[in-house]
Amino acid sequence: MLRRLYHEQPDTFAFTPANQAWAEAQMTKFPEGRQASAVIPLLWRAQEQEGWVTKPAIEYIADMLDMAYIRVLEVTSFYFMFQMQPVGSVAHLQICGTTSCMICGAEDLIAVCKEKIAANPHELSADGKFSWEEVECLGACTNAPMAQIGKDYYEDLTAKGLGKMIDDMAAGNVPVPGPQNGRYAAEPLSGLTSLTEFDSGKTQYNASAQLATDLGDSIRRIDGSEVPLTTPWIGKDGKVAGRDTAEPTPKAPAPAKPAAKQAEEAKKAAASDKTPAKKPAAKKPAKKATSGADDLKELKGVGPALEKKLHAQGVTTFAQIAEWGPADIADMDDKLSFKGRIERDGWVEQAKRLAAGEATEFSKKVKKGDIY
Repeated sequence: MLRRLYHEQPDTFAFTPANQAWAEAQMTKFPEGRQASAVIPLLWRAQEQEGWVTKPAIEYIADMLDMAYIRVLEVTSFYFMFQMQPVGSVAHLQICGTTSCMICGAEDLIAVCKEKIAANPHELSADGKFSWEEVECLGACTNAPMAQIGKDYYEDLTAKGLGKMIDDMAAGNVPVPGPQNGRYAAEPLSGLTSLTEFDSGKTQYNASAQLATDLGDSIRRIDGSEVPLTTPWIGKDGKVAGRDTAEPTPKAPAPAKPAAKQAEEAKKAAASDKTPAKKPAAKKPAKKATSGADDLKELKGVGPALEKKLHAQGVTTFAQIAEWGPADIADMDDKLSFKGRIERDGWVEQAKRLAAGEATEFSKKVKKGDIY
């Protein structure tokens, strides 16, 4: 299946402050220089916040992890758990259509989705509240047919029951996850025939459905207010376990070029009479100001991660960026590890306007709080 970026994209993306803190904490799980390993949890968090993975979200996460945009897009498009198009604002239904569920009535469930949501998978309902798709086995074969809605499984479904569930969710109610026919978990429909001594003292619902009911977040988007946002590998002193005494993981050396390639380049260099011109020296950024620093996040293309990197290079004001020439841009491209980003997003032009006291459409949104 061909998976591409959706043709309509929002202008920007930013994690909520709490989700930003969560994402930065995830990065500390990995050794220095290996933060790119956090790409899947960060993409998943972005999807749980927005419902789907947008192009701005891909770029934002790539900036955080010092990854090329295409690498994060490759991860997103490879894993089908990432939605690359808008989903219903209330719920996205994933109907299992594999053998057990198909035999037990999955086609009837899909018919309900076509009737009550949209004729085709990945289409939004007329009110924008729902979307659906057929997926491969979700591993609840004993309770077929089933569907995953939001974060939880809804099992032992019927066409009539699914239709009522959709109506209930549209009205603002959240159906209890788990079996929908009165079965506790995955025991025989006729009831337990063994281990009956464990039947007493059980919770109202099975463990999975009970936790989902207690949390109440089955179809709710993650907005960062969830408590606790645990990071058990970080101590109360803020230090990452085992990181203080360990040597940073050395960066892997660049792979050597093949001998034939080296010989070809050497031949070309020998045949040329011209000595390559030296790259012009860039201006040294001014020392970091102790006061009067600008909010560099008002520049489109600069998120919290890039702002920190700019500060580390002594760049804290719009006026500094407004004075950059080609050599400065090339030098900063190297230091920030984002080739072409500065020119593509027009940092210098934006900085000139902001330094002169003007506002851009993007900076207005930042000041209004629409962008964190």
